[in-house]
Amino acid sequence: MSGRGDRGDPQLLLVSGKGGVGKTSVSCAVALKQARAGRRVLLVSTDPAHNLGHAWGAPLGDEPRRVLHDAGHVDAVEIDPALTVQRHLRAVGETLRRMLPERMHAPAQQHLDLAREAPGTHESAVLERLAELVVGACHPSSAYDVVVVDTAPTGHTLRLMALPERLTSWTEALLANRDRSERFGAALRGLGAGEEHVDRDAELRRVLLRRRDRFAALRDLLVDPARAGFWLVTTAERLPVAETQALHTQLRALGIPVRRLLVNRRSPADGAVLTARRAVEEQHLAVLREAVPGVPLTEVPLLPGDLTGETALAALAEHLGG
Repeated sequence: MSGRGDRGDPQLLLVSGKGGVGKTSVSCAVALKQARAGRRVLLVSTDPAHNLGHAWGAPLGDEPRRVLHDAGHVDAVEIDPALTVQRHLRAVGETLRRMLPERMHAPAQQHLDLAREAPGTHESAVLERLAELVVGACHPSSAYDVVVVDTAPTGHTLRLMALPERLTSWTEALLANRDRSERFGAALRGLGAGEEHVDRDAELRRVLLRRRDRFAALRDLLVDPARAGFWLVTTAERLPVAETQALHTQLRALGIPVRRLLVNRRSPADGAVLTARRAVEEQHLAVLREAVPGVPLTEVPLLPGDLTGETALAALAEHLGG
């Protein structure tokens, strides 16, 4: 088995781009290529419109399922947004019931019921699950060598990538507030306050520390060019190219490395119509190369048939380069 770290491959590879450019097919082909090189691969989708299962011809869910066994193997996960939110809020509810006096249980549950549909709840819950999967799979003792993430379309991905830094800072602020509260609590205990308050404070601190450490670990992974990086998938058309430029700029602003541009479904120069289309594509690619210098660019030809199943994905993998 080749193992992780060979040939400069990162532990974490995230595949992103505009909707409809072929991110899922590329993600699956990357995973297959890594497995055939002897690596143990975890393939994760954060896209609400999951297509990993369709690509592999297998029903998938929120827990890893083996979809390929070659020299290595591929285990695939489709993060279930509804299940993730439900699990996330259930865990929060259990924590609140342990920490709050009984008279506050009903109001706390009402708050959680409202939070279920609140803006940001979905992204926060998906990020929790993504961090759990990715940080665990990238640990030295993990059963995996490589993690490939098939991300949601550009806007969703950017919001998700910005969250670890924001949530880590937010949690740090909460911990600082808890530290001040604990000092005040110590003074109250000197005046005869009970131990129940002390236990609740300790429990909340453990929860916040665990959350902070998980998000901090994901953030540290994302910004480490030796361990992680993005592949930006596009087609040689005006809108996908413009969106790719914007995504590259915003990822760089977040300190997240971009390892490769991949231009999918390039038209063959065959016949008058396709030759004319390829000439237009060349103009768009010239714009992309100028806007994103220094990032390797791979062109993948338009392939026949549907890119589903191991044979079709292997054909795509042959065009991905080293």
